[in-house]
Amino acid sequence: MLGCFLLPVLAPAAILQIEVTPRVSGENLQPASLRYQTSAGETFSITRVSYLLSEFALQRNDGSWLELSNSVAWFDLDQDRNSVRLDPVAPGEFRAVRFTVGLNTNLNHADISQFPAGHPLNPNLNGLHWSWQGGYIFLAVEGLWRNAGGELDGWAYHLARDTNATRITLAAPLEITNETRVEMDFDLATLLNAPRPLAFGKDGSSTHSRDGDPISAALVKNLSGAFRIHHVATLTQTEIALAHPQPLYLPEKFTPYPFQMGATLPIPDLPRDNPLIVERVDLGKKLFFDKRVSINDRQSCADCHAPDKAFSDGRRTARGAEGDLGPRNSMPLFNLAWKKEFFWDGRVKSLREQVLQPIQNPIEMHQSLTNLVLKLAQSPDGYPTMFTAAFGAPEITAEKIALALENYLLTLTSFDAKFDRVLRGEAQFTATEQRGFELFSTEYDPRRGQFGADCFHCHGGPLFQSQAFANNGADGAFVDIGREKVTGKAADRGKFATPSLRNIALTAPYMHDGRFRTLADVVRHYCTGISRSATLDPNLAKHPDGGVPLNAADQQALVAFLETLTDEKYAAAAGR
Repeated sequence: MLGCFLLPVLAPAAILQIEVTPRVSGENLQPASLRYQTSAGETFSITRVSYLLSEFALQRNDGSWLELSNSVAWFDLDQDRNSVRLDPVAPGEFRAVRFTVGLNTNLNHADISQFPAGHPLNPNLNGLHWSWQGGYIFLAVEGLWRNAGGELDGWAYHLARDTNATRITLAAPLEITNETRVEMDFDLATLLNAPRPLAFGKDGSSTHSRDGDPISAALVKNLSGAFRIHHVATLTQTEIALAHPQPLYLPEKFTPYPFQMGATLPIPDLPRDNPLIVERVDLGKKLFFDKRVSINDRQSCADCHAPDKAFSDGRRTARGAEGDLGPRNSMPLFNLAWKKEFFWDGRVKSLREQVLQPIQNPIEMHQSLTNLVLKLAQSPDGYPTMFTAAFGAPEITAEKIALALENYLLTLTSFDAKFDRVLRGEAQFTATEQRGFELFSTEYDPRRGQFGADCFHCHGGPLFQSQAFANNGADGAFVDIGREKVTGKAADRGKFATPSLRNIALTAPYMHDGRFRTLADVVRHYCTGISRSATLDPNLAKHPDGGVPLNAADQQALVAFLETLTDEKYAAAAGR
């Protein structure tokens, strides 16, 4: 279990910011664009670039090195993670910068639960930890390519394992003052083509860096020339300013709420301006189960998010207070403390924003916030007293309603399933469940003798979810364009949030539109029902047409494993 934690803020002697821009042959990378070619003439796109850099050092003019302690950085194209602050750094003149693509052995195999929420090695932040296989992916580059038959296949190169950590040294005159930025390029054309050219048709479309793997050996060889320094600049005060949000409406007297989580889960990034306190959690819970949040006092939040269904509703798509059906399935509400974007399309960035949208939505609760505030203020249930305890004053506002609901929802955690007890040595899988776990966590790569179900790419780690949005091949043409409606990018067409598989046995029906009734239906989809399209996730597109060809027994084993992810408290609420 974990309670509260605070991180010290250090006053740096100087600040060095490393900024890295992915490029292809010197030009800015165009994500998801089929415009690039391998040395073999294969047309390909790049949809993901995510990597870890560590062990930064600066070489003095006398040849000695200034090692920068605790310097680890995560860079990610999709998340716009393109820079790292290194401080404190001693000011001075230097002639080279050095870093490692990857991690040393100790960091690569460290206990992941020790890393704070914002730490680049927190798996919930970077999505690069290999969970049950151990260690991190140092570099993940993925995309689509057009094969000899003219069809689109996926490719996924994952560089990992201790022996593949690669040290890079770049010569450049540097004068570190109190505000310095070093701008670098990471050229992906060099990574894939020089000095050891890679071709998807000849070399293969995936690697997980097993011993003797020629693709990983080529990536290591090519990395040394892929990074270049092109500019050194001075930072402005705005660029180096750090945000320190203060708690909102904190009462003089309050009771800290003991946040609970499993020992294997990464530390979440709880909102600093809305700390968990008992008084606010209690208020949020009362609001969550109060039907007066709807226009006709007939529907509460819990009607679409019931505890006995792991806070989902069992319907194909959500039904509103006035009987209207929405276009999408009600997502379960647990382990939200680890999510960064909400709704199936990720259109909001915080829970406090999310909770107000269903209340106002005309298809859902159809209640104006002005009317809701008046109803609560006039109710005989003591809401002003509860708001005073939670916020220090009796005034009821939409903002405080949102903060209270956010507080309550953050406490809905799930971490005690049979799977977790097996990890702790308190239970054992059946032979069928064990087979399912092996399938779940093993790559499907016949070229290298691997015949797993390849589930871990999208649902890996102790949370069994990803922060990414993906097209899972449910459709070839899209009635609901998903993430594209939010971002406006054609590359996001048909992409939806990747939900957690915890409690999956309780949250049927499945997918964003509830099209599958059973887990067996879902597994069958990934074996035979994948539809190809321009935005299909590369980790699915690299498989044969239809999906991963599992036999009936293996499909049943996979379902048996998924059923071990049901949390005891939700199973009890469901009467199981």
